[in-house]
Amino acid sequence: MTITLYDCATAPSPRRTRILLAEKQIEHEVIQIDLASKEQLGDHFRAINPRCTVPALRTEEGTVLAENTAIALYLERLKAQPPLFGGDSLDEALVIEWNARVESEGLHAVADVLRNSSPRMKDRALTGPLDIEQIPELAARGRKRLLHFFQVLDDRLHDREFLAVDSFSFADITAFVVVDFARWVKMKPSPEQTDLLRWFSAVNGRPSTNA
Repeated sequence: MTITLYDCATAPSPRRTRILLAEKQIEHEVIQIDLASKEQLGDHFRAINPRCTVPALRTEEGTVLAENTAIALYLERLKAQPPLFGGDSLDEALVIEWNARVESEGLHAVADVLRNSSPRMKDRALTGPLDIEQIPELAARGRKRLLHFFQVLDDRLHDREFLAVDSFSFADITAFVVVDFARWVKMKPSPEQTDLLRWFSAVNGRPSTNA
């Protein structure tokens, strides 16, 4: 069975999977899910992923995975080269740790700002099947968290080429997408955060980021 990615070309979360697939040059089919028209909430996609989120990946075995880290680990085991979780068990732990930090401290902060302030996100403050009302205070908190997150990345990247380990990893993919996603809420690193800006420019130059 061919690997199938359920994608949305304009959304940040499936972009992480697209970059990983491009880095590993894994052949796959793509089915676009139109989030703007709420296709993810329709019966057809609910049958594929009841959580109504993208990305979702149908594996060669026919199982559907619907979490980015689970998808990444599956693809890492499917094709070892290039390694995107480092070279040993400690590296893998560091990649998973930094990826989790980027998600909790960065991705969730941007999502809080966007989903709790954008008029088009009214009653869609969280992804998934439920309609959830916006809480404006969470948008303000998210902006404060995001500023701190940028500094965390800048500090970590001082004298480092990559975020988690000494090679490009899934944590770099997630962090790159989050920093780029922050532009949606008109936030970006400051000119003084030179290590973060250097790293972002280098990752942006990788062909996979155009996937």
